[in-house]
Amino acid sequence: MNASQPQPLIAPAQEAIGKLRRNIEAVMRCNNDSIRWLLTAFFAGGHVLLEDVPGTGKTTLAKSLAASISATFKRVQFTPDLLPTDILGVSIFDQQQQQFRFRPGPIFTQILLADEINRASPRTQSALLEAMAENQVSIEGEGHPMDELFFVIATQNPIEFHGTYPLPEAQMDRFAMRFELGYVSREDELEILDSQRESHPLLAIEACISLDEVRTVRRAASQVAMSQETKGYIVDLVAATRHHPGIQMGASPRAGITLMKCAQALSLIEGNNFVTPAVIQELAVPTIAHRLSLDPDARYAGSDARKIVRDIVTEVDVPV
Repeated sequence: MNASQPQPLIAPAQEAIGKLRRNIEAVMRCNNDSIRWLLTAFFAGGHVLLEDVPGTGKTTLAKSLAASISATFKRVQFTPDLLPTDILGVSIFDQQQQQFRFRPGPIFTQILLADEINRASPRTQSALLEAMAENQVSIEGEGHPMDELFFVIATQNPIEFHGTYPLPEAQMDRFAMRFELGYVSREDELEILDSQRESHPLLAIEACISLDEVRTVRRAASQVAMSQETKGYIVDLVAATRHHPGIQMGASPRAGITLMKCAQALSLIEGNNFVTPAVIQELAVPTIAHRLSLDPDARYAGSDARKIVRDIVTEVDVPV
């Protein structure tokens, strides 16, 4: 599909996106692209890993998104003693009916906040892997489908490592994007103080778009046009990570697929019906860097995956 072809879902989708952004921005005060990128991953059908210190608004952002679309929302505080059944659910024997009855866990929701995910054991972390990868979970040999809008917002503290378990590469690869919220400006922080003198603005937020409109936006994102040259640019960027100095394991084809879908979603959010190389360049770091594994020498030398991806962006030829 090219930019000249009719794309009937684009206009209503962009109208819905505008309402959703304004609703979230009425609660959140951000000095970077966190809202844009969160919506990008959400409408691309991916999941998000937020790395930031406590108190920067990660939970508020997740709740604002859920409240703005009347989605079901669950929050799980990950701790070292958390068990997989605490997330997935468990079968309980019903004495009256003399049979086991499945009691679903908090993972059966539309938006899940996995708070401090790296504090749980790898066994518990892996409980999310099948749900994020296949939109279903297997419990006691039986498959349970997830909601079609299932969206995970996981958080971890990038500073405190005591009592944490690093996320394995397979888990990291299932996150469409990783980024930080960051601190707000002085002016925004003053507005935060004023807005919360009596109550939290989150309490007054109301749904502004329906779940059907969310589905429309997701379908519209897949209609955003992308030229073969732009697709080739994505492939070249991803392939460059596989032989770049300092990288032990480069990005897989899944990274390219994710970058393509996120680029389509962000282009739609920005009001465009086609993808430009500039959008690819903006999303390269948050969609690729967390999937890379650096070799020991590079890590000891202080190399950073995000810097390497930024270097790759400057090195790979841009299509014209």
